[in-house]
Amino acid sequence: MADGLTPSQTIGPFYWGSLVSGYRADLAPAGVAGERIELALTLYDADGAVVPDGLIEIWQANSHGRYNHPEDRRNLPLDTGFEGFGRASADTSGTARFATVRPGRVPWPEGGLQAPHINISIFARGVLNRLATRLYFEGDPALATDPVLKLVDPARRSTLLATCDAAGVWCLPIHLGGDRETVFFDC
Repeated sequence: MADGLTPSQTIGPFYWGSLVSGYRADLAPAGVAGERIELALTLYDADGAVVPDGLIEIWQANSHGRYNHPEDRRNLPLDTGFEGFGRASADTSGTARFATVRPGRVPWPEGGLQAPHINISIFARGVLNRLATRLYFEGDPALATDPVLKLVDPARRSTLLATCDAAGVWCLPIHLGGDRETVFFDC
């Protein structure tokens, strides 16, 4: 194999060629319905130092609130070219960037609707299994009724809220541990 293995990590080693071919940081090509947004997800370790060698995957519904998945059979539009899945590695500043659309609301199995959100999986050094979390959009009125957020200690909910910067990019710092640790979910 010409590329060889990447450096060994707790969740690796990875076969570089297979990961690179799977990268998809632009989830919403031209013609996909909805509000185009950019995401900047930055990884930090327990001491607050950036993690420049992490891998982040995202999974989301389209702007209509439908997942591109065989089990989502609701009568809502699917967008050609929008799979709802993305993968990107963190750069030297610890940031992985994605271009996508703002997701629509999806149902909660016990009834009601969830606030627009993006599911996030994190793979990084020192992590034995992937970490799962969510990104919500600060200021969204649906946050008050989201059934998942209601399960999170109010003092920690802010770790799931992306803020929009001056350039219009939705930013979410993800702390893998320490005093500012992001809320992670069992999957």
